[in-house]
Parts: sequence; structure tokens; C-alpha cells
Amino acid sequence: MDFFGTLVKYYRQGGIVMHFLLVLSIAGVTVFIERLITLGKAKINVAHFLTNLRKVLIQNRDIDAAIKVCERYKGPVASVVKAGLLKYGEPKEEIEKAIESAAVYEMGRLEKFLIVLASVANVGPLLGFLGTVTGMIKSFDALAKAGLSNPALVAQGISEALITTAAGLFIAIPMQLAYNYFTSRINKFVRDIETSSNILMETLAEIDKGKASEGNVLGS
Repeated sequence: MDFFGTLVKYYRQGGIVMHFLLVLSIAGVTVFIERLITLGKAKINVAHFLTNLRKVLIQNRDIDAAIKVCERYKGPVASVVKAGLLKYGEPKEEIEKAIESAAVYEMGRLEKFLIVLASVANVGPLLGFLGTVTGMIKSFDALAKAGLSNPALVAQGISEALITTAAGLFIAIPMQLAYNYFTSRINKFVRDIETSSNILMETLAEIDKGKASEGNVLGS
């Protein structure tokens, strides 16, 4: 029997719980693919981005050009920096508030659907255990009715119990690994956002300091 045929056989032997496990697995795989694509598109070369940004700001003091740099790079890091640049000229507290709000929004986008992966990883083994219980109930019920004269009926329930347990773990383990992987990638985005925001505030402070110095020279 080929591999696919074996899976179909086990699926049928696992009973009704296998239907719920199938739905969980489809949901988990769908979210995994979607997050893989989304986070892949959101990734940028942060060092290169910051170099270009500081070059425009320090040398040219051109806020509009800096905003265009952010729009060219896209992604959560550039979006947060852009939010701060759009508030340039207002008090420092307003700029920091805009950066914080943008960061919260981008975090929500990065963490979107991760609850599905976490739920699949947690619920999968529980459904497998439920299948184990129902399978053992069938085995004892068959044993009570037929005694030891028909061991095949008893073995059928035990088989269902073991299959659902294995299926639940088989689904949950990859989903937990996927959740951990995406969480680590999101943490990297968070660090990049914090670093970029700090560098932006320092750069804007340098610009303001330079303008103040030029004003003093002209005034004297």
C-alpha cells in the first residue's frame, strides 16, 4: 500500500475525532504559509536602510526625501520611522507618541493569526487524547459484549485510541515549532524597530542642534 493509501486507512480507523484534527491541520498549514510570505515581505536590510536615511537627513536635512526612503523600503521598520518623520517639527513627545502608536499597529500586523498556530498546538493533543478516551470506551464496550471471543473488536478500539493520539501529536509539534519560529522573527522586528526609532530621534536631535548653531552664527 502506498503512503497516501496508508494515511487514508489510518484516517478512517481514527474515527470522528480525525475530522476535527484534519480541520486543525488545514488551519495551521494555511496560517503557516500566510505568515511565512507576509513576514518574508516585511524583512528589509535595516543597516542599509538606516545608512540611507541618515545620509539624507544629516547631509541634506531633507525630511521629504527621508520619507520617500521609508516608502521605498516598506515593512514595519520603515513604517514606524516614517510615522516619526511625519511629525517632525512638533514637540519631541508628539514624535515619540507617533512612533509608539505606529509600532503598536505594526506589531498587531506581525502577530496576526499567530493565535491560530498556538491554538492548534494546544488543542491538537487534547483532541488526540479525546480520541484515545473514545477509542478505549469502544474497546471496553466490545469486550463487555463479546468477551474474549472476538479480540478484533477490542483491537479496533485500541487502534483508534493510538491513532488519534499520534495524529494529535503529529499536528501539534510542527505547529508549536512554527509558532516559536515566527515569534523569534517578530522579536527581531521589535528590536529593529526600537533601534531604528532611537537612531531617528538622535538624528533629528542632531538636525535641530545644527539648525540652532547656524541660527546663532547668523545672529552674531
